[in-house]
Amino acid sequence: MLIRPATTADLSLIRALEQQADTAAHWSERDYEALFAPDTPKRITLIASETGEAKLLGFVIAHCSSDQWEIENIVVAPEHRRRRIGRALLREMLDLARELGAKSVLLEVRDSNAAARQLYAGFGFAEVARRRAYYRDPEEDALLLNLSIAKDEGLRAPAE
Repeated sequence: MLIRPATTADLSLIRALEQQADTAAHWSERDYEALFAPDTPKRITLIASETGEAKLLGFVIAHCSSDQWEIENIVVAPEHRRRRIGRALLREMLDLARELGAKSVLLEVRDSNAAARQLYAGFGFAEVARRRAYYRDPEEDALLLNLSIAKDEGLRAPAE
């Protein structure tokens, strides 16, 4: 598996994969195009693919400020779930955040998304707030999770 920064050429594949995932944040085409616009907030998008293949296995998008980053979307292709792709993408993004001086990483997740919650807990994310009825279709709470990181410490290894 290859994890690399996304380019504008990947946008159609990213968008197609996002539309397959019920629990993903569903953005407009304009939102995805803005990922690479110079006048928008800084974001980093990483994609996972099989080496030498054009098909995406997954992607992760993070909004990057100086010391606090936010994971905005993480998606793994339905047919490739439970193969540690999400874990690899998240680890790569967290390593990058730490290298670039972030002190914490936030994210929000649907209360019912047990697989994602388990993944995040394995990295040490902790619930810091609950947003009641945040999601629609279906209506559901969002859990706000935070992970404190420091440049001189490695990430906690998720339990296998």
